[in-house]
Amino acid sequence: MGKYSLEQITALQPDLIIAAEINSPEQVQTIESLGFKVYYLSNPTDLDGLYENILIIGKLSGKEKEASDLNVSLQERVQEVIKAKMEGSEPIKVFYELDGSDPTKPWTAGKGSFIDVLLSMAGAVNVANDAGEGWIQYSQEALIVANPDVILLGDAAYGVTADSVASRAGWGDLAAVQNGRIYAFDDNLVSRPGPRLVDGLEELVRLLGQ
Repeated sequence: MGKYSLEQITALQPDLIIAAEINSPEQVQTIESLGFKVYYLSNPTDLDGLYENILIIGKLSGKEKEASDLNVSLQERVQEVIKAKMEGSEPIKVFYELDGSDPTKPWTAGKGSFIDVLLSMAGAVNVANDAGEGWIQYSQEALIVANPDVILLGDAAYGVTADSVASRAGWGDLAAVQNGRIYAFDDNLVSRPGPRLVDGLEELVRLLGQ
């Protein structure tokens, strides 16, 4: 995590500061030493954990009803997605690319990541689920064997396109490439554990249903 402006934090005089796993213990201790209250909120690993964190923040901020209402709204949207997802067919195999700078071993989302959880909820299979946990590098050889039906480009914001993926050596035989099922995806929807995860789930179902 980058450096904070302690002067600016002091000038704002916050009643409460929420720290997350991205914040180092040293940063938290420094802020606490200034006399501010800091609450450490661990990253959730699934949507139930997200709902719990929303309730915690609502309680800490005196917005319990608003937090509860938000959770109800999110849960209703998730149920609609679950109803809408494709059923009765073989699950779609998906490869989610985080960073394809090295196409022989692109970075992807492994088991336990939010993208892995959301793909499962959307009725799809993350081909990298059995290759490791969290953010991992996935070999091109493994990708060819897995032969995903769909490739999602979480690195589209950095200029990666369907055409550039299709032109990579060895990628042309993948089903996703041959069938034109390579889609840009907003990684902001799934890289941070917040309410936007439900937006990400809805977008996954939309893309996979095409």
